Amino acid sequence: MKLNWGTGIAIAITLFIGFIMVMVVTMLADKGFDHDMVTTEYYKKELLFQQEIDAEQNAKNLGEIKGMKTTTGWAIEFPESIKETEFKGTVSLYRPSDKQLDFDLPIVLSGNYLLIPDNRLIDGRWDILITGTLDGKPFKYKESIIY
Repeated sequence: MKLNWGTGIAIAITLFIGFIMVMVVTMLADKGFDHDMVTTEYYKKELLFQQEIDAEQNAKNLGEIKGMKTTTGWAIEFPESIKETEFKGTVSLYRPSDKQLDFDLPIVLSGNYLLIPDNRLIDGRWDILITGTLDGKPFKYKESIIY
């Protein structure tokens, strides 16, 4: 039996559709391709985005904030002017590779330094988020570090 070009095209399209269907079923069934959102209630958080921008601008207006590794942990140095201000809030540490290691600490300044203790940090990447109020204004500072 001799195949004409119309039959060849129909067979090629059928094979292509079959290949696509196998790929779709494989992707849906394989748990290795499941990806969760990084944060819960992502869309609610997105609505507050302008407030976050304002809080980050307040942090930039304060001056340069520096982080450094010390023998006792990770120290974050704020500008000298922060000593005379009222600073309340929390420090959140997020570990991208292991959700079980995430933790929050209250802000406790020693002079113009904030120390994250060494016993809470494991070597690797950390995302630090400092949020709170500084003289009644919202404050937000983000930094990614390799400890």
